[in-house]
Amino acid sequence: MRIVTLDAETKKDILSGLLKRDPNNYREYSETVQEIVEAVREQKDRALFAYTKKFDGADVSAETVRLTDREILQAMEEVDPKLLEVMKRSMENIRSYHEKQIRQSWFDARPDGTILGQKVTPLESVGVYVPGGKAAYPSSLLMNIVPAKVAGVKRIVMVTPPGKDGSVNPVTLAAARLAGATEVYRVGGAQAVAALAFGTESVPRVNKIVGPGNIFVALAKKAVYGHVGIDSIAGPSEILVLADHTANARYVAADLLSQAEHDELASAILVTTSRELAEEVSEQVDAFLPRLSRREIIEKSLDNFGYILVASDMEEAVGTANEIASEHLEIMTENPFEVMTKIRNAGAIFIGPYSSEPLGDYFAGPNHILPTNGTAKFSSPLGVDDFIKKSSVIYYSRDALERASGDITAFAEAERLTAHANSIRVRSGEEKAADADDGTIRRGRQ
Repeated sequence: MRIVTLDAETKKDILSGLLKRDPNNYREYSETVQEIVEAVREQKDRALFAYTKKFDGADVSAETVRLTDREILQAMEEVDPKLLEVMKRSMENIRSYHEKQIRQSWFDARPDGTILGQKVTPLESVGVYVPGGKAAYPSSLLMNIVPAKVAGVKRIVMVTPPGKDGSVNPVTLAAARLAGATEVYRVGGAQAVAALAFGTESVPRVNKIVGPGNIFVALAKKAVYGHVGIDSIAGPSEILVLADHTANARYVAADLLSQAEHDELASAILVTTSRELAEEVSEQVDAFLPRLSRREIIEKSLDNFGYILVASDMEEAVGTANEIASEHLEIMTENPFEVMTKIRNAGAIFIGPYSSEPLGDYFAGPNHILPTNGTAKFSSPLGVDDFIKKSSVIYYSRDALERASGDITAFAEAERLTAHANSIRVRSGEEKAADADDGTIRRGRQ
């Protein structure tokens, strides 16, 4: 891996390079995605099935698009029972963690005759996109569905691309069953996102769409936002390791490679105060590569977006980490908890030499669907809050409104919204005062 000494110019260049991976920059695909979305919106099943045939090679119809309970149960029988048990344990950790995020409705009744509060309501329906093809990602499926179930969502619709024969990976179907998906459809790509957003004859619409996918899925989610909610427009995976001279170079190298293998746009960065560690990590990366199955992808990822940055001190290292705002941040320093308190921007923070990033991907419990491309500066991991909505609750007694009416009407009149002011006056003594001022007499209920 390339070793770079940190300064203002190199930091600026690296940040600029990383931002090029943002899905919003792939405008050459936007027109195609928009065409797909509009076609499904207007032609519904007809377009959905035509695109499934075009892109996935599968013949799907209104009769076959939804997987039956029998098909899903049969798929579960094909999965190694040991893997099913692993998924159950992982799911329990995910559920336990997310149950701590549950919000309750609250109401504050005051002696002055007012009640203010917040009513928390689960979303009625959620669509979960699960990537398909040769790979299976049951971990992502669990990370999407379990928090939705914890939040209280009743209808959880899963979509995933089918194989050419219309089949869906058995592991994916098993995870869907375990997690509690209520419906599963064998469609994927931008066309599936559009179907979830607008509904077709076979796929009812949902309130929100979550889940990772390729550039076409990401841009489709962007295109339908506003018609439905979305979790985020996710970019390629990324990791930043913050380390000093005490770090184990072998551990650091292994963790950088664990993210670089995702795809050629993945980013793997080490920021360290030790030049010696930097050189050792680079050597360890070279030693690991020949034994890794996705070597070609890893090498392209590291060539494009892999860096070992040498900082003058830990303050500069932490500042750089906060600027990059990585999806995954590992801290391998002499005092990792102290360093953690100085981190402001990161999707997930892994502390110490034995908290490697894959622990979060599969098992620990915190969600692995995280903000990417610097969006950790203003975004959070997927969680229960993504599957609820909050309504404000306001109650005023007549006496309470009387006491506040003068302030409210003054505000409304300052904004020249006389109907607003009138809405208060007809309920309060102010209306009588206004009638007296203009010499008129009005009768009516107060």
